[in-house]
Amino acid sequence: MPQEKLDFLQGTLDLLVLQTLVTMGPRHGYGIARRIEQVGADALILNQGTIYAALVRLQQGKLIKAEWGRSENNRKAKFYEITARGRKRLVTEAENWQRVAGVVHRILEADNTPSFP
Repeated sequence: MPQEKLDFLQGTLDLLVLQTLVTMGPRHGYGIARRIEQVGADALILNQGTIYAALVRLQQGKLIKAEWGRSENNRKAKFYEITARGRKRLVTEAENWQRVAGVVHRILEADNTPSFP
């Protein structure tokens, strides 16, 4: 049976974009989306509307900044870079994600036998 593509929890994509920019440095939207898909072992697919909505949201929140430049194939493209504010948010959100993931893991691994009287 083929694996299904993963759905995102709200806000998760923002976290992945910020982490990608920290790891890879300034990137254009298409490059960010492809990197997230690559690291995610193609378990998720990002369409242009999804990634660009996240980039606009992050830019409006001053978590990233954008500058026009030239892509690898010499096309005009907007390149995004994380800001100091974005780095702080990334630390906070990554810590929160680790806590949430830990709780979910504990619940999934717990003996879920109902203990009803």
